[in-house]
Amino acid sequence: QVQLVESGGGLVQIGGSLRLSCATSGRTFSRDAMGWFRQAPGAEREFVAGISWSGGSTHHTDSVQGRFTISRDNAKSTMYLQMNNLKPEDTAVYYCAAQGGRPFISDLESDYDYWGQGTQVTVSS
Repeated sequence: QVQLVESGGGLVQIGGSLRLSCATSGRTFSRDAMGWFRQAPGAEREFVAGISWSGGSTHHTDSVQGRFTISRDNAKSTMYLQMNNLKPEDTAVYYCAAQGGRPFISDLESDYDYWGQGTQVTVSS
């Protein structure tokens, strides 16, 4: 059974930091691109960051550029999202996702075949 399990979410103050992890099992994703999405209350799910199969290429959406960093460790079957200088508008459920059989970054939900259950990130003053 393929599983993607997020962890590391929580409550943090404005300007604080969190590091999300996405542990995968049941299938190797070492040759597949992966990504992070988020969904705020009342909003559509949106792309946050993506990473190629090797980790050599990354892409971050404009609103998190310079504050968030996506990375992966294929030896540990884990992907990360380091989030710094958090803002209230970053409050959302964060989902990790993996493509099946495609190595390059995409910001389209429809390109991702496997999803985690989500982890809540709340930024408060």
